[in-house]
Amino acid sequence: MTEFDRLSGDIEWIDLEFVERERTPEQIIEVGIQLHLAGLSLSNTKQYLERLGVERSRTAIHNWVQKADLQPAGDGAPNQIAVDETVIRINNERHWLYAAVDPETNEFLHVRLFQTRTTQLTVLFLRELREKQQIEQTTFLVDGAHYLKAALERLGLRFQISRHGNRNAVERVFREVKRRTSSFSNTFSNVEPPTAESWLQAFAVWWNRC
Repeated sequence: MTEFDRLSGDIEWIDLEFVERERTPEQIIEVGIQLHLAGLSLSNTKQYLERLGVERSRTAIHNWVQKADLQPAGDGAPNQIAVDETVIRINNERHWLYAAVDPETNEFLHVRLFQTRTTQLTVLFLRELREKQQIEQTTFLVDGAHYLKAALERLGLRFQISRHGNRNAVERVFREVKRRTSSFSNTFSNVEPPTAESWLQAFAVWWNRC
């Protein structure tokens, strides 16, 4: 089996409907997306593709990730969900990455990026999560932040204050997000917030598949 075959593997999680407008073979796009989300910088991904005989710019690889529009999906009914947020900087301005994680699988269930953290935005996040998952019987594990508690109470959802145990699942995936974005110092430069959010959602999909 060639190195290319090993990389192309199971790519059903990548929607390539946009490829009809691309001049690059689908398998190359799949490999490029996987390599970048798995940890290679755009420059290193570009160099790897050149080893496969394909020359594409860093911008082209970045655009593949954006056009694929990858987002965590599913229709489960988790017993528990850990919810938390962490700071992501975009052009040196603080934004808040919200994430819902299944502590049994360490998988992202939903990811959003907001310019601030409020009860109303948390309600929006949880409503979007409810469209993806069956959460009426779920117990949410939170750290006691007032906006998290207020949003859960407003929606009539069960929650438990927890700073250890299963709630650490969300801390673990946040550490991986920080590690993965360390190549740009946890900062997205010269991009708009929706672009950064799209990359983070794509990373969440890759994380769930790895």
